[in-house]
Amino acid sequence: MKIMKYMEERFQNLEFIPSIYNQWGIGIHFCLGENIYQLKEKEELNLKRFQVVYEQITIIFNELFEQNDDIFLVTNMYKHKKEKCIRKLKVYQPFLKCKNHLNQILVKTYPYPFEINNAEEYEMQQFSLLCKPQDLRVTELLKAASNEDFPLKPKFGGYSTDYPDVFFVNITKDIIFFIYDDRGCEVIALDFKRIRPLYEKYHDWVEEYKCM
Repeated sequence: MKIMKYMEERFQNLEFIPSIYNQWGIGIHFCLGENIYQLKEKEELNLKRFQVVYEQITIIFNELFEQNDDIFLVTNMYKHKKEKCIRKLKVYQPFLKCKNHLNQILVKTYPYPFEINNAEEYEMQQFSLLCKPQDLRVTELLKAASNEDFPLKPKFGGYSTDYPDVFFVNITKDIIFFIYDDRGCEVIALDFKRIRPLYEKYHDWVEEYKCM
């Protein structure tokens, strides 16, 4: 199965761009970091905050995904059209346990999805891999998604234009999980029953939710 076929069947008209929460009628928007500021005095990174963020997103992921679930790992890479195409090796290799999965990654090019000056000079490459959570170094993936704006490792490789966006699509449970940076993450689902336990257990982290 390809990612767009699945999306047409289950999440019609949803675009893999931030924010998925605003595009869908069922979801939860979580606020991360428990109001701990990212920086200490003298602009030193507050590592305590990032540890809290890592713990929160790991908890959320583990509530949504089981090791044997079928998932798509979808990555948007944003680039200037004149930049050389990045190899999928650099996009996925650090986070795959088995390098044979590199041969299964699909890529499709789309127009640049954001409103900026000279947007026609840019494009989006979307990589997708059908796999299972057990095939991934999930901890490193979650941290890399959170580290977007700060000099912390692990980090996603990519182009100079924008930091990559990574979406975890659970096709076993019809749930999509997206970490936009250290400030928050979004979960959407076909059925609120799938994510209600998450809402009830971690209500203190919830920024807003929709269950129509």
